[in-house]
Amino acid sequence: MVYYLPILGAIALAGGTILERIDLKRKKVGITLYQTASFMAIVLFLLPLIYFFWKMEPGAFAAKNILIFSLVILFSIIGNLLIFYSLKWEKVGNLEPARVLEPLFVIVLAIIFSFFTEGLYERNLKIIIPAIIAALALIFSHVKKHHLTFNPYFIAAIFGSFFFALELVLSRLILDFYSPVSFYFVRSFSIFLISFLIFRPDFRKLDKIVKWQILATGFIWVIYRLVVYYGYLNIGVIFTTLILMLGPIFIYLLAHFVLKERMSWRNFVAAIIIVCAVVYAMI
Repeated sequence: MVYYLPILGAIALAGGTILERIDLKRKKVGITLYQTASFMAIVLFLLPLIYFFWKMEPGAFAAKNILIFSLVILFSIIGNLLIFYSLKWEKVGNLEPARVLEPLFVIVLAIIFSFFTEGLYERNLKIIIPAIIAALALIFSHVKKHHLTFNPYFIAAIFGSFFFALELVLSRLILDFYSPVSFYFVRSFSIFLISFLIFRPDFRKLDKIVKWQILATGFIWVIYRLVVYYGYLNIGVIFTTLILMLGPIFIYLLAHFVLKERMSWRNFVAAIIIVCAVVYAMI
């Protein structure tokens, strides 16, 4: 069953990205306001869960682990602001060549970190090789000449993908001291609190429709991140990332049917390669 959970995460990734683009297209919704409201929604959905799934072991309070968690929060804030900035001013389809770099960043960073830690990151070539092949296929399927406009939004998406990847790989270093729910709660509440204190957002600018959509997005991200963390703990960082690579394919499908953005046939080829890579890694 655990092997199929990342597929749910991939679908959640696609849905969350599309909803974010829909909300951020509105003129009154700024990126700092959206970030604060989004993490408030995430915290609200996590509050009932922490009663049942709270876990924080004493090792979490070691100075080294507090520093790692602080870096996770910092990189998360930077990554989210960069991605929200790019989504507000550029089409989802045009940003995907930059966004799909995240899985490759995760795989490369996990391989690098594996040389400095013991047992936290996979060193199994049966998983690493298909994961790299799938990541490259995904990237090449999204690289089109007319999409590669290195404007500020595209560059922001590249750096946002890198900071998200760095945050995720760093998270694995301390994830054993938490449950996925408690880790995501502490992370999200810290981001919400810091964003609220720094940006002082005016929530009155959000109409009822946007508020409901932000709540829906928050629920989707809770599903996505809990699946990611659960996958990291049970099947590994690289294997989870491999399965989550279906996410960009779902994004293109949703962008085609919901946002009416044109979809290329090359994405279907990438999907076939990714599915084959996942099946090969599982058998």
